[in-house]
Amino acid sequence: MTEPPAEALLFDVPPPPTPVERLLHLADQYTQHNDALDLLLRTTAPSGPDTHADSALRLAADTQSAIKAIQGERLYESVELTETVMRLQQLAFLATASGDLRAGTARGLTALAPEAAVSCAVTLAAETRRRRWASAPVADQRLTAVQCDALAEIARGHVVAGSSLDREFTRSREPKVLMSTLRALEAKGLVERTANSAHAAYVGGPPQDRVRLTAAGITSLASVIELPPARPSAAPGTTPHPLPATAQATARSR
Repeated sequence: MTEPPAEALLFDVPPPPTPVERLLHLADQYTQHNDALDLLLRTTAPSGPDTHADSALRLAADTQSAIKAIQGERLYESVELTETVMRLQQLAFLATASGDLRAGTARGLTALAPEAAVSCAVTLAAETRRRRWASAPVADQRLTAVQCDALAEIARGHVVAGSSLDREFTRSREPKVLMSTLRALEAKGLVERTANSAHAAYVGGPPQDRVRLTAAGITSLASVIELPPARPSAAPGTTPHPLPATAQATARSR
């Protein structure tokens, strides 16, 4: 069998994830961990610490790896960067501690971990872009402002999907992620649903589908996560003009 030339193999190797992408993936890992605990807590079988300890320890190790990746970037020290590393160290500590606790208590320790990981990703992306603008990733131009918001909410673990009476629906926090937006992102290959992986919407109900970022979705979100959203500009002629001096004086006297 003829082996391909070494030059061809080099082009088949995907680039390693950036530290920002690693943090977004870490947020997804914490969401999956929390979902598993939620489903476990709704079963009738008793559970001990060993049920989720391995998952918690893997999360702690992955969080430490993310910290090392950030430090490997050798960015100049800043308050924002220092606080980002400290927050991740706290997440690693909480994940480790949760491995020794029963599921109910453990769930509380990692409840806010997905949001914290995304928040760290936002700060790190802003710091990286500010210091290395020339090498910053190109923003995914396919995304609308609404879709950018939806990707961020999905990364935070805020979006689930389900169906009732043959109609699909989504559940999310503000800003709401509509089913039409979810379908558009699925068509782009940026998100996917993991069936029956999230807790039910009501007691005794069926599990819901967790909406998650794909690898392509993580890359796309990482390219826009710290940028201000591209909102529609005001229509021509709608910019308010300054009041005349007499009108300003009248307004102040009221």
